[in-house]
Amino acid sequence: MIHSPDGVPLPQRNWAIATVALGITMSVLDSAIANVALPTIARDLHTDAAFSIWVVNGYQLAITISLLPLSSLGDIIGYRRIYIAGLALFTAASLACALSQTLTALALARVLQGFGAAGIMSVNTALIRFIYPQSQLGRGIGINTVMVAISAAAGPTIAGGILSVASWPWLFAVNVPIGIVAVAIAARALPKTPLGKHGFDFAGALLSAGTFGFLIGGIDAGGHGEAGKLVAVELTLAIACGYFLVRRELSRPAPLFPVDLLGIPIFALSVGTSICSFAAQMLAFVALPFHLQQEFGYSAVQTGLLITPWPLAIAFAAPVAGRLADRHPAGLLGAIGLLIFACGLVALALLPQHPQLVDVAWRMAVCGLGFGFFQTPNNRALIGSAPRHRSGGASGMLGTARLLGQTMGAALVALLFGRIGAHATAYALYIATGFALAAAAVSSLRLLQNAPEALSPPLD
Repeated sequence: MIHSPDGVPLPQRNWAIATVALGITMSVLDSAIANVALPTIARDLHTDAAFSIWVVNGYQLAITISLLPLSSLGDIIGYRRIYIAGLALFTAASLACALSQTLTALALARVLQGFGAAGIMSVNTALIRFIYPQSQLGRGIGINTVMVAISAAAGPTIAGGILSVASWPWLFAVNVPIGIVAVAIAARALPKTPLGKHGFDFAGALLSAGTFGFLIGGIDAGGHGEAGKLVAVELTLAIACGYFLVRRELSRPAPLFPVDLLGIPIFALSVGTSICSFAAQMLAFVALPFHLQQEFGYSAVQTGLLITPWPLAIAFAAPVAGRLADRHPAGLLGAIGLLIFACGLVALALLPQHPQLVDVAWRMAVCGLGFGFFQTPNNRALIGSAPRHRSGGASGMLGTARLLGQTMGAALVALLFGRIGAHATAYALYIATGFALAAAAVSSLRLLQNAPEALSPPLD
């Protein structure tokens, strides 16, 4: 468990990546399965659907406001400690969710579970940088990418399968034995990392929570047609908190909000690429079930099966892209992948009036192939362009960019449904194509940077 300057030896490396994969799988899965279970939970706990949404919102809000503070704390006390604490809290909160008898108790337990998930997500990529040798960093990030993609896509299917044979508490109870095993492995296999000498920025943490909490809340409220005044107030508060946050962090040697890293062109462009690409992905993921069921008459089961080629293609492409990313520029690989992704989205929007199953399946596979080919090189460039002692800040920003993009995409779909109605799904796919092309353009700008860290991250 002693820190190695260039990865940890086998077989410790395999055990370390196994616990990282288990943690991220559980945290991403639990973000997806609750949506499917909401009607069942509301009925069993005798509450209305409007209040039950806090089972989802509480989890997401906790992750949103704590990702950057926890990643900064990881820079100070070690990523291993943050990860194990987050995993342990997530496991204990999962048990509390399973034992909840009221919606209030369940919502509070979900908030705790969200803080645990944030502990996992905030430093998991930073840990990979210390688990794998520099020459194999892309491979490690590729494994992480595969687990995130499969977990996000498989969440609804797994939730449906559990609910078909058991009650909703089992959705959370299954995490407990897996979490215990993951904590035990983590305690033995995760490497110790260098500790920071600066203190924790409590004021910065509060400002960061306010900035991203109000920003994502405002975007979500706008998409769902909430009162304009409420949206304006939330966005104004986000801007105000963000202004004071940036002003405060500019003078700090290791800022909680990584303004120092955003000054690195490769890092900033990778963040921009990530936000645009995840907005495109979420636009498609939310719109496609409606597109397939309302426009073409497929059943819910058929829709789930038809979307499956997307994550399967990501699972195939991400490890290949990870190996290529260790030798070729992320700007080139990312642009190629995103252009393929955009082609798949256009192909889905142009489906014939009576498509065969294969017509849909190959288009889904093209989308997944392109997205998987982009994501691993982009994540490698983002984490690799930061100095090693700032890996936590980079990891936290990676998660924040993903969450911000996903929120934007989901909000845009909701806005389209509210304003356009029947034809909103096709518009959503075209807008997703626009985001994918914008991401490709931003990714290609990295080729103009004379930055050797794109392939060989600094070791300081």
